Order: sequence, then C-alpha cells, then structure tokens
Amino acid sequence: MLIALGVVAIIAVYVIFVYNGLVRARQMAEEAWSGIDVQLKRRADLIPNLIETVKGYAAHEKGTFEEVVKLRNQAQAVPTGDVAGRAQAEGLLSQALGKLFALAEAYPDLKANQNFAELQASLETLESEIQMSRRYYNGAARDLNIKVESFPSNLLAGPFGFSKRDYFEITNEADRAVPSVKF
Repeated sequence: MLIALGVVAIIAVYVIFVYNGLVRARQMAEEAWSGIDVQLKRRADLIPNLIETVKGYAAHEKGTFEEVVKLRNQAQAVPTGDVAGRAQAEGLLSQALGKLFALAEAYPDLKANQNFAELQASLETLESEIQMSRRYYNGAARDLNIKVESFPSNLLAGPFGFSKRDYFEITNEADRAVPSVKF
C-alpha cells in the first residue's frame, strides 16, 4: 500500500511539474507576441507623421500615400492572435513603406528635412526592434511547440488545452527586405 501511494505521489508531482512547464512556455509565447504587437503599434503610430511630412513635398504622389495608409489600417485590423495573417499584412506594409522611401529619394529637399530624417531614423530603429521581437517570439513559440509535441509532456498538453503556436514568418521573399534609404 505504501509503495502504491509513493508511485501515485511521484506521478502527481511529475504531472504538476510538466503542467507548470507548459504554462510557463505558453506565457512566454504570449508575452513575446505582446512585444511584437507593441512594436507594430509603435510603427503604425509613426506612419501618419511620416506620410504627412512626405505629402508636403510630393503632393502629387497621392496613390503611394493612400496605399501605405490602406495597408497600415489592414495590418491593424488583423486580430491579435492571428500570427500568420499579421505577418502577411505587415510584410505588405513594409513593401509599401519601401516605396514611400524610394519616393523620398526623388526629393532632395525632403531628404534634408529634419523632421523626415528623425521619422526615418525612428522607423529604422523600430524595424530593428520588430526583428528582435520576432526572433524572441519565434523562440518562445518553438519552446512551447517542443513541449506540446514531445513525449511525455504531449500526454498532458492535449487534455489540458495546450496547443502549438504559429511562427511569425514572412513567406514572400520581397517582404523580407527592409526598406533602405540612402542619403
């Protein structure tokens, strides 16, 4: 009888240990996704200021401005938990921003504008932070996915409602390029 109680106690401790590991991994993935979301929100907030600055110099380039604003709004409309959808929308937005910066190349006065230079530097910094956040999220998602799929933790993951997380990936090679502007 004592041996049976000991085995039950060991199994209970093991279940608690595995469950807590799964909870920790899920929380890390959620916290990592929150970090990406914060950076993407900062970028979305910066875009209107950038557009307004460029508009003053290139008012006749209305189509480019409208495209950036449309894609920004689409990216913000993607539900928070839709990692794949958000990655696709943000990739399209990055392409449109690249066009905006390419447009700025044609206007030397704009490139010399202090406000534009500051906005561009802020956007470059944000792009780097977004890249770091993506790597952190993907690492946290990988850790959770390993726990969800690995034996014996997979025996507990399903019944307790733990599931794999999508990676924040960019599928279009053109979307991978960060817009660059040369002065």
